[in-house]
Amino acid sequence: MNWITSFVRPKINSMLGRRDVPENLWIKCPETGEMVFHTDLEENMWVVPNSGYHMKISAGARLTYLFDDGKFEEIERPKAVQDPLKFRDSKKYTDRLRDVRAKTGLDDSIIAGIGMIKGVRAVAVAHDFSFIGGSLGVAAGEAIIHAFEVATEQKCPLVMFAASGGARMQEGILSLMQLPRTTVAVEMLKEAGLPYIVVLTNPTTGGVSASYAMLGDIHIAEPGAEICFAGKRVIEQTIHEKLPEGFQTSEYLMEHGMVDMVVTRHELPDTLARLLKIMMKEPAAPAQAAPPPEEAAAPVETAPEGESETAPEPALEAAEAAAADGTENRDADNRG
Repeated sequence: MNWITSFVRPKINSMLGRRDVPENLWIKCPETGEMVFHTDLEENMWVVPNSGYHMKISAGARLTYLFDDGKFEEIERPKAVQDPLKFRDSKKYTDRLRDVRAKTGLDDSIIAGIGMIKGVRAVAVAHDFSFIGGSLGVAAGEAIIHAFEVATEQKCPLVMFAASGGARMQEGILSLMQLPRTTVAVEMLKEAGLPYIVVLTNPTTGGVSASYAMLGDIHIAEPGAEICFAGKRVIEQTIHEKLPEGFQTSEYLMEHGMVDMVVTRHELPDTLARLLKIMMKEPAAPAQAAPPPEEAAAPVETAPEGESETAPEPALEAAEAAAADGTENRDADNRG
C-alpha cells in the first residue's frame, strides 16, 4: 500500500478540515442535463424550474402537496399475506421486501389518505414508485380496495395517483387477480354516484394501466409522463417500425383522446377541487365582487363676479313665474 495514499493524504485532509459533500446536493435534470440545487427542487415541488420537468416523488409527498395545509388522515392498510408463492429469484422475496421496507419506510407501494382538497372532502390513493417500481401485489390491491370502500361509506370522491410498472411478478397469478378486484371496486364507487378521477404520473404502465388507472371519470396527466401498457422498445421490436416522436407521453395521448387534460403539479389541487365541486354539484367558491366605481362629482359652476354664486333652479323659476301670472290675473279681475 502506498504510504502517501494511506498516511500523507488523510493527514493533509484532516489539517485542511475537508468535509464530505452529500451525493444528492445537486440533482441533474434528466431532460436538459441542468444541475439544480436540491433545496430549490424541494421548494418547487420537485419540478425543475427552467425545463418544467416533473421529477418522481414519493406517495407521501403527493398527498402532502394535494391536501389543504398538507394535513390528511392516513387510511389503515388491511393485513395481507406477504409471500404466498415462496418466490425466489436472485434473492428471496421476503428478503427483498425487508430491504425495500427498510429503505423506503413503507409497508407496501400504496398510501391512502382522506382529507380536504380546497374545501372538498376526498379520498386519495397514491403509488410509490420507489417500492419495487410501484408494482401491484396482494397487499397493494387490498389497500386500494379498502380505500374505495372508505370513500363509498363516507360518500367521498376518490383521486388515484397512478405510478407503477404493473403487476408484481413475485406474486404471480395472485397479483394479476388484483386487476379484476380493483375494477369491481371502481364500479362500486360509480354505482354510489361518486366521482373517480385518475392522475397519471410518470410512469404508468403494465397491468395498472390496463385496469383501474384507465377507468376514471376524468383522466389527468402530469407533463411528460410515460403512459402505456407495453414499452416503446417492445412495440418497435414487435412491429419492426419506428414510432412517432413523443409516443406514449401525456401530451401525445391528450392529442389522441386518451387523456382529458395535462396539468402541472402546482395547479393540480385547484384543478381537482374545481372538477370535484362540479361533479358533486357543490356550489363554487363565491367570486369576490368588484368594488363599486366612485361616482364622479358634478362640476360646480362658479358665478361671475358681482353675481350670486347660487343660481335659481329651473323648477323654482317656473313656480315664481306662475305665481306672478296668477297675481296679475287677479288684479285684472278686480279692476273689471
